[in-house]
Parts: sequence; structure tokens; C-alpha cells
Amino acid sequence: MRLYLSSWRVGDRAGSLLALLGSGKRAALIENALDLSSEAAREMHRSEVYDPAVELASLGIGVTRLDLRQYFGRPEALAAALAEYDLVWVTGGNTFVLRRAMKASGFDDLITRMLDSDEIVYGGFGAGAVVAGPGLGGMQLFDDAGAVPHGYDPETVWDGLGLIDHAIVPHYRSPHPETAAAERATRHLAGQGLRYRALRDGEVIVWTENRRRMLDLERSIA
Repeated sequence: MRLYLSSWRVGDRAGSLLALLGSGKRAALIENALDLSSEAAREMHRSEVYDPAVELASLGIGVTRLDLRQYFGRPEALAAALAEYDLVWVTGGNTFVLRRAMKASGFDDLITRMLDSDEIVYGGFGAGAVVAGPGLGGMQLFDDAGAVPHGYDPETVWDGLGLIDHAIVPHYRSPHPETAAAERATRHLAGQGLRYRALRDGEVIVWTENRRRMLDLERSIA
């Protein structure tokens, strides 16, 4: 299983991302964490502030935007689409919106199976990194868990993808507007006795552990 989980944008280990990819250079860019914003607002942000497609392209990675809303209730079609890529790159935004999109499209089950069989790399930042953990508790201190874009199931999904065995708190003690929320989230997680890792912007987790082995270890400890 190959994961590249960043606090902010690609972060400081771009070489590690390229090493995980090897000769594969096709990326599906998933931006559904931003679905509370209009497409016009998103396009303005891409042109005037930051476009993740441009950053990935600067590393020699070919990018196609993949909107999970087009696959709600159509996991077979999504499976066929994902088979064309070497990397899924998932951006920041509202963690709970992103997780809803992953569930509604079947992305959560599909990506788990693809990672277990080493068919693809999962990478992302902010919300895209957070959902890799076992749960989303504490993220309500960052994002509105009850904010629901048009066409989405209103039920809040609190489970993460379970790709790693600890929560990720991004933007920790960083020059980012959400750094105060990161402080609150770390206190919340520590108070609950939950495992977490707080990442400063620029920091990245590169994870190559086998998920099945990780789950077996957890069962043996329990």
C-alpha cells in the first residue's frame, strides 16, 4: 500500500511521491472536498491563487479532474475510471463533504481494494489526508460536519478510510488560517486517548505499510 499524506499541497517530499509512482504518471485529481463552493468560485481560486493540477504537472504528472458526484450510486463505473490512473490526488476542503462523496460513489471500498492489491497510489493534503485515518472525530473543530452540498446524503460519515492506524491533524502550528483549529483538534484527540499525528504545513507522511498486516497487529494487541 502506497500513501502520500501531506498537510498542505504537495509538501516538502515531492521526490518521495515520484518514487512511489515509479514510471506511472497518470493522476486523477479529486476536489470534492470543495463542493460547498460554486464552480465559478473554484475556477477563480485556481486561476488566481492555487491549482493543484498545475503543481502536479510541474512534477511531470499528467492530471485529469475526476468528480465523484458523477459516480454517486455507480461504483462499477468509478472502478473502470480509476483503473486508468496511477495516482489519486485528493485535495483539502471540508472533510465531511469529501467523506460523503467517497461513500456515495463507492470510492471508499474501491480505493481500499486497489491499495491492498498495490494497483494505485493514494495521495492528498488537508482533508484528503485526514480521511485516510480510522475516524473523523475532532475534525468538526475544523469543518462544519452538517454542511451538505446539493445532491449529497445529509448523513454524516464519521468513519475514515482506515488506511492508517492514527488520525492526522493538518496545519499544526503553521502559517495557515486553520492552525488554531489544529490546536483544538489535538487537545480533543489527546483527551479521548486517540492516536494522532499533527503535521506542520510542508510535512508529509509516506506510508508503505501493508494494511492487512496493520489490522492483524491491531487484532493481536486487542
